[in-house]
Amino acid sequence: MMVRMDGIWKSYVNGRLEVHALRGVDLEVGQNEYVAVVGPSGSGKSTLMNILGCLDTATRGEYVLSGDKVAGLDRNRLAEIRNRHIGFVFQSFNLLPYATALENVELPLLFAGVPAKERRERAAAMLEKVGLEDRMEHRPTELSGGQMQRVAIARALVNRPAMILADEPTGNLDSASGKAIVGIFEELHASGQTIVMITHDSGLARLASRVVQIRDGQIVEDTAAAA
Repeated sequence: MMVRMDGIWKSYVNGRLEVHALRGVDLEVGQNEYVAVVGPSGSGKSTLMNILGCLDTATRGEYVLSGDKVAGLDRNRLAEIRNRHIGFVFQSFNLLPYATALENVELPLLFAGVPAKERRERAAAMLEKVGLEDRMEHRPTELSGGQMQRVAIARALVNRPAMILADEPTGNLDSASGKAIVGIFEELHASGQTIVMITHDSGLARLASRVVQIRDGQIVEDTAAAA
């Protein structure tokens, strides 16, 4: 099992009021699953994404990612697990503006201590995989939105993560670019990659093999996507 969450709560104290963003979430994601997590604004899906991605920790409950128990770990250990197991794709791309596409893709390998020659070779191979072999030396300002998201996908893949965590990956793209990015995710899933996608777009969610609906901090439905 790639992901196992048991009784996950996330609570915040706002003055005298305790706010529960997640309320006892149970979730399992198997290897090579393509799961879409959907819900309206304020439903808890962003909080769930942050905990799935080891960007935040639960108030209580157990989270196991690829065999590692995440609850209670300090920031350094969380960062280590995050860099080893998870590739992130964000709506806003999160690319370094003054770095080339190749340098952006190299970043996770730099943090992992991979030697420079291997870093460049692996980053170049990933950019070729997403069709950007002719844009490696371009900076984000010289790329279209769709091309920037391809760079972000290459960066997410370069460390050979156990899971891709995508947050509204087509949210800032035009329809043609969005369709192309969806195609890349489908190819990744077909090749064996585990993907969890956070989205409010029901049409995009239907392209996944499984849809998890969250509302008011609880999972209210978990079904196979309609064909």
